Amino acid sequence: MADESGVPRIGIALGGGAARGWAHIGVLRALGERGIEPQLVCGASIGSLVGGIWALGSLAGLEEWVCQLSNRQVLRLLDITVSGGGAIGGRRLMDVFRENFGDPLIENLPRRYAAVACDLRTGAEVWLQQGSLATAIRASISLPAVFTPVFLNGRWLADGSLVNPVPVNLCRALGAEIVIAVDLNCNRMTRPRKAPLPEPEPEPAEAHEHGWRQGLSSLWRGRHERASEQEPEPAPEPAPPGFRHVLATALDIMQDRIGRSRLAGDPPDLLIAPWLGEVEPLEFTGGQASIAEGYRSVQRLLPSLEYLLGLKRPE
Repeated sequence: MADESGVPRIGIALGGGAARGWAHIGVLRALGERGIEPQLVCGASIGSLVGGIWALGSLAGLEEWVCQLSNRQVLRLLDITVSGGGAIGGRRLMDVFRENFGDPLIENLPRRYAAVACDLRTGAEVWLQQGSLATAIRASISLPAVFTPVFLNGRWLADGSLVNPVPVNLCRALGAEIVIAVDLNCNRMTRPRKAPLPEPEPEPAEAHEHGWRQGLSSLWRGRHERASEQEPEPAPEPAPPGFRHVLATALDIMQDRIGRSRLAGDPPDLLIAPWLGEVEPLEFTGGQASIAEGYRSVQRLLPSLEYLLGLKRPE
């Protein structure tokens, strides 16, 4: 699979994550600045969008558009519909895509590209490797209940993150010898502690001898004290979370759990995990911060990346 120079064929798998996907722009730009150009790209959901535009050679244009995106422009892209299996028809979004980037055939792109979608009838993973780039992207980003599904080749297709949020296996199937994966959600469901846990105080020597007696005594006293206390007034029930919060959190949980399972079964050679825990998945404005974090995430892994690609040898 290596080319004539002996350099192994590199594939990059760009994961789903809705608005957090703008971090892919920073990742690809950072790699390009260091002369690392994957020969193929595979994407799920927002990863299919950014990856397709990168394969087309128009990443700079996408970055400029993202950095200027306003709430008003986002609203103009939303063609609300009351039928069709989703709240947004997606036609306006694809019209803007075609106006800015055209609609080339996937097989004519300068770089090898594939997108992942999900067959709504069977739940099967569908690999889109030919035909309209815009249609493949539209199918791969069709988040259920948000975008209407896409009918393609006799199947109704939905968001690729439902089955394969970070398509490492697709990169390998297309011939990649080294796979770099970008997971936008692996840091989302975990939070760093704001302060370290306190160190336990050392127990006196006699505590070890009488510890079990003291424990039983404390337990007995505690049970009687609690029994004698009056039951406190129940706390008022908190207000339920809003629709947007529930949808975004459900998306996070789904992609995190499915992504962990798929990556465990087919791990990449290098995993890039931008820290995007505070970026809301449905907040598409302010993409500069996500782009910058994607760029930094590559910088943090440069020693591992250079060693993996043979650009740096151990001392």
